[in-house]
Amino acid sequence: MGASPVWHKSTYSGATDDDCVEVARTRTRVLVRDSKRPAGPVLRLSFSAWEHFLAHISRAAAQRAA
Repeated sequence: MGASPVWHKSTYSGATDDDCVEVARTRTRVLVRDSKRPAGPVLRLSFSAWEHFLAHISRAAAQRAA
């Protein structure tokens, strides 16, 4: 079995804010989980799907700022 993933909390959350997502990367996937439920379900995305998701939220943020 491989090593446990290293989870990273969103940079948009404060040091004590648990209302965010955490992201980890494996050799083949990007993993996403709710920081309030670390033992809960994990969303497993391909790198391509993750990049599409990031592009979408970036475009949405730019549209809100305009």
